[in-house]
Amino acid sequence: MMMKHPLLIKTMLERSRKLFPKKEIFSRCFEKDHRLTYGDMHKRVCRLANVLQSLGAQRGDKIGTFAWNNHRHLELYFAVTCSDMVLHTLNLRLFPEHLIHVINHAADKIIFVDEDLIPLLERVSDQLTTVEKYVILTDKEELPPTRLSPALHYEKLLADAPETFEFPDDVDENSPAGMCYTTATTGLPKGVLYTQRSIYLHSLVQALPDIHCLAEQDVLMPVVPMFHVMAWGLPFSAAWLGTKLVMPGRVLTPDALCKLMEQEKVTISAGVPTIWMSILQHLEAGNKYDLSALRHVAIGGSAASANMIKLLGKFGINVFHAYGMTETSPVVLASRLKSYMKEWGEDRQYALRAKQGLLLPGLDMKIVNNEGNEVAWDGKEMGELCVRGPWIAGAYFDEPERSKENFRDGWLYTNDMVTIDEEGFVLIQDRAKDLIKSGGEWISSVDLENVIMIHPAVAEAAVIAIPDPKWQERPMACVVLKAAEKDKVTEADILAFLEGKVAKWWLPDKVMFIDEIPKTSVGKFNKKALRERFG
Repeated sequence: MMMKHPLLIKTMLERSRKLFPKKEIFSRCFEKDHRLTYGDMHKRVCRLANVLQSLGAQRGDKIGTFAWNNHRHLELYFAVTCSDMVLHTLNLRLFPEHLIHVINHAADKIIFVDEDLIPLLERVSDQLTTVEKYVILTDKEELPPTRLSPALHYEKLLADAPETFEFPDDVDENSPAGMCYTTATTGLPKGVLYTQRSIYLHSLVQALPDIHCLAEQDVLMPVVPMFHVMAWGLPFSAAWLGTKLVMPGRVLTPDALCKLMEQEKVTISAGVPTIWMSILQHLEAGNKYDLSALRHVAIGGSAASANMIKLLGKFGINVFHAYGMTETSPVVLASRLKSYMKEWGEDRQYALRAKQGLLLPGLDMKIVNNEGNEVAWDGKEMGELCVRGPWIAGAYFDEPERSKENFRDGWLYTNDMVTIDEEGFVLIQDRAKDLIKSGGEWISSVDLENVIMIHPAVAEAAVIAIPDPKWQERPMACVVLKAAEKDKVTEADILAFLEGKVAKWWLPDKVMFIDEIPKTSVGKFNKKALRERFG
């Protein structure tokens, strides 16, 4: 018989304090850079836990964060979760309507916000029904001007709090610890709750050699935002293993990131393809940096082409694909070549590396066709990817009806249409419901179409994805005007109509006026035909 020992995030925090108190954390904030150690972090986390208690937060409460990748956000990752509260990382790119929904739906009690993001919260604060306090994350001695009320100063709160705290031992490993919302494909975003146990297991497995290959000796720079599926769980793994963390803050230009990688001798990084494409173009323009310490970077959020992977390799940036989604904590697949594949030809290797890869240990998957039968492992037959495991969600938060769409018979149906080859490498072929993924963020073609068709001159509109060298994909609107309006409405008119009705980054890059939208046999828009014509 083994001991009954719960799998808790507290274990990670205590290990970093006991074994790695001298290891460094670099944090780039709004006004200046900070250097602290895991020992310093533990004291600040304890102070923060005392602050949460003094502000009236109780076990089980949802605590929102609206912040960049920095040390204060990292402190919240541990103070909130180890106090048996729920860390709700708010996506600052959400359209205001969606931001209001996720805060109210989650019932966030306190929101911690970086000072430069205050205006984004101010414009929705009068519609937030559950938030009792705002805590401003700032280097300034005094609070910046704000309409948020009541607004409190993070550093002053910590300065007045004790630096010791007894985190509870009686936490249920299946209690919720983290929360993220999907960037909705249609309708409002859906919430996913992560448990102590799921975060623990995901953090452990993703650090394995055939995935992120994370170790104490590494220097990790997560470029993926800490509000995007909790930076893929990397901050938890790093603290647990004593890995030096480099938190890049809000400035994510190619020059800033390359200088930071050179300065801090970063060995591992992770981010969406848009980041690495911009870095590639910056390097190809002749800008030079010493990136020799960099062992590899993980790319996820959307696909990176074999050519992009090859070109980055010429500058010493070794890329591997990782795949996941909000519902999966997120990592499910990682594209690492098997040992004997290193003897294969270069083209064949790059083709494999461009796939989403192999299933992580601890998970199950099946790929099923429209009849519910599993597809052949031949790299040709397509089906929907379904997964299950200890860090896969079983339902959406407080959404029983919407949960039925994706969770059936103990499986998560991902809506990603994929193939799997004889070696077990998965490749996403298409997305159900014609989603557009721009810079790692979803854009709903259906929602965008519905808004365009509100325009009085528009008869029909269909939105498809077109390739983009920077963002990977961008929306293009195919618009049919009413007969009386032809030649009277321009592309600029449509874009001006959309402003303020959808998020700015949803605005189509192109508006094509066509005579008719092709239909399927059941009368639906035939977007496949449009992609063949324009994509």
